[in-house]
Amino acid sequence: MTKLSVNINKIATLRNARGGNVPDLLKVAVDIQRFGGQGITIHPRPDERHIRYQDARDLKAVVTTEYNIEGNPQHNFIDLVLECKPDQVTLVPDAIGAITSSAGWDTIKNQEYLTEVIAEFQRNGIRTSIFVDPILEMIEGAKKTGTDRIELYTESFAHQYSLGNEKGIDPYTKAAVLANELGLGINAGHDLSLDNIKFFKENIPGLLEVSIGHALISEALYLGLDNTVNMYLNKLK
Repeated sequence: MTKLSVNINKIATLRNARGGNVPDLLKVAVDIQRFGGQGITIHPRPDERHIRYQDARDLKAVVTTEYNIEGNPQHNFIDLVLECKPDQVTLVPDAIGAITSSAGWDTIKNQEYLTEVIAEFQRNGIRTSIFVDPILEMIEGAKKTGTDRIELYTESFAHQYSLGNEKGIDPYTKAAVLANELGLGINAGHDLSLDNIKFFKENIPGLLEVSIGHALISEALYLGLDNTVNMYLNKLK
């Protein structure tokens, strides 16, 4: 079964909109795990507009499943991850001020830098994953960095699927086959939803984990958080 890690950035966004502590980020994390979620993901950004660095520290005490911290490995982020020691760190090349992630790493151009950062995290017992587009050369480049896993950036698939083009999965299937051959673990995330997750899962051999935030929290407004988490779990079986 593919694991479901729930990204709780949007809960932090809602909290920050009014100040105070409603909704309570830590309680939501605990509840998601109680409902069956198999991991908690956060993506702190330098401006702390949703997840704050202190949230990352506080969550360490309540995440009992898998704790995944995503972000661009700038100095402050690296220090935070080494302090919190999550189960997994996912390296994402998002620009400062970006609304959301928009591309995977150029693993060839950034090979030396990624190799150095990944080695540091691994020396501290943290599993590494890097955000990549479904491009075979980028998968091969990822292998050379020494990373444990890749996370396939799925925006293109989600967009094509919404248009009725199921062929949009083909580059992802090919990327997954190569990753399996190279011994890389496979995660995926970005714009995955209840509408497309089952099809994606069925066509990605060896898919270990999906990280879903925006869609899941949005769907939960109508369906309820407990129900939504379990709907995803059923589709991932």
